Amino acid sequence: MSLARTTRAAAAIVSLSVLASCSLFQAEYPDKQAGDTNPHPWNSMKNDSVFGEGGISILSWGGTSSGKDVGGTGIGVNAYLWRASLDTLSFLPLVSADPFGGTIITDWYAPPESPNERFKMSVYITDRDLHADGIHVSVFRQTRIDASNWADAPVAAKTQIEVENAILTRARELRTVAASVKKNDE
Repeated sequence: MSLARTTRAAAAIVSLSVLASCSLFQAEYPDKQAGDTNPHPWNSMKNDSVFGEGGISILSWGGTSSGKDVGGTGIGVNAYLWRASLDTLSFLPLVSADPFGGTIITDWYAPPESPNERFKMSVYITDRDLHADGIHVSVFRQTRIDASNWADAPVAAKTQIEVENAILTRARELRTVAASVKKNDE
């Protein structure tokens, strides 16, 4: 028998021995009930979120157990501001949307009525509470120089404020709807 075959045979025997010895150990599960035939701890989880209590609750709009209105739990920012930002900017193509960091970045968009200018926006949600200072919008504008070149152009200061106000108005609408749904469920 060659050395390579002997080495492979020894490795196979060691691997089988290790696998066989795993069945000698029995894990203890503290939440296992008497007569429970499926002792895996994940079967006893009673949380309605992906990562346990206070984790990512994907389908809920409610506040937190502390009573603070954060518009949902699990994402790093206010859920109403997040959803309202996505709704308000829905006509723009998205490049990136990070609900944990609270950043939305759009791609360039040229309105059909003015094809010689294009816009891009970045939204930064900086708070878990629904406050006007919890959102910041940056608006970028370019104008066409020739068939394939664009130049940066100034943006009216009121444009940023108008977009922020539109997002805040939509966020308040979403919070009002969620509060009425929650009240009707009680």
